[in-house]
Amino acid sequence: MSLTVRRAGALDVRPMADLLNAIIRKGGTTAFVEDVTGDTLLGWFALAPERSVWHIAEDTGGEILGFQSIEPRGSLPPEACDIATFVKLGQTGLGIGSKLFAASTEAARTLGYRWINATIRADNESGLTYYQSRGFEDYARHKDVALGNGLVVDRVSKRYDLD
Repeated sequence: MSLTVRRAGALDVRPMADLLNAIIRKGGTTAFVEDVTGDTLLGWFALAPERSVWHIAEDTGGEILGFQSIEPRGSLPPEACDIATFVKLGQTGLGIGSKLFAASTEAARTLGYRWINATIRADNESGLTYYQSRGFEDYARHKDVALGNGLVVDRVSKRYDLD
């Protein structure tokens, strides 16, 4: 599969929201429980634009197959960024996440981050496996986190050192 990874822009937010909403509706992997809109994503882009990077992976026809963000998080020290990864349903295991991660780690280093945090639902086996395969190591477990839809799950925080 031929993929291009590039920075996401304002014109990408609608298909990105559609991809994420399909994952949300399927359930079981993301902490998000309500649909998002393109405006939601634009708002996320604007939270810390000088310290955040959003990448998309697209096929030769321009279809977005996945996206990944790195951004600061108030619960993390300034030398750390948070990462989130979303791959279109039915497209996992094809190298999309690997290509996105290569771009995100390069961007994180350029922005001066020293490590990347990933916090994943403890019942999200594919997400845990993805980050483990990138070299992330567990460093915290958050017990009984309410997701907002009545579901309560544990979450695992993993760390990837950029040094």
